[in-house]
Amino acid sequence: MASNKTANASRKARIEEMRRAEQSRERRNRIITISVSAVVVAGLVGFGSYVFLQESEKKEQKVAQAKAPVKSEKSWDAKKLGRNHVTKDVSYPMTPPVGGDHSQVWMNCEGDVYKKEIPKVNAVHSLEHGAVWVTYNDKASDADVKKLAEKVGKTPYSLMSPVKDQAGALMLSAWGKQVTVDSATDPRVDQFFTKYVQGPQTPEPGAACTGGMAQ
Repeated sequence: MASNKTANASRKARIEEMRRAEQSRERRNRIITISVSAVVVAGLVGFGSYVFLQESEKKEQKVAQAKAPVKSEKSWDAKKLGRNHVTKDVSYPMTPPVGGDHSQVWMNCEGDVYKKEIPKVNAVHSLEHGAVWVTYNDKASDADVKKLAEKVGKTPYSLMSPVKDQAGALMLSAWGKQVTVDSATDPRVDQFFTKYVQGPQTPEPGAACTGGMAQ
């Protein structure tokens, strides 16, 4: 009889010990779960703050670029540039042209990259809609042409084509604005795009860059 009591007591003790061990494991698991969750939340908050700061910095940089003058940029009085629709070629005073009378049909400029020369009278109409026109001649390197083509391809309201008789190897034009850049990595490329893609110089902001003329 005493032996049975001893066995029962021993069994109860083992069960109690197992219960305490299980409770201890549960507490440890809860602590680990809470700690990991806290770390994850802190990480997400920190990452979110970092992304927010990065985006804020990018916006501030764009604002600064848009306000700053483009070094060596040439400008023409937009009010003196003709905007009549014509059905014949126009003799423009600058190459590539940055405005003036033009065809009633624009060149498609939704990031379109043309491998051959395009009619200037159609390209000027694209500038009137707020496009930036990237041009190059035979002196431009293949690497620069490729890199600029990639940028244009990602940018609505821009187009690119060769212009053999232009003075600079790489040139960017908008309505009334033009600059010759040294390379595709010249910081003025991004600045020019930031300022003039649908910029304040645009005579017809929001007008279409699709549904026009394609090469």
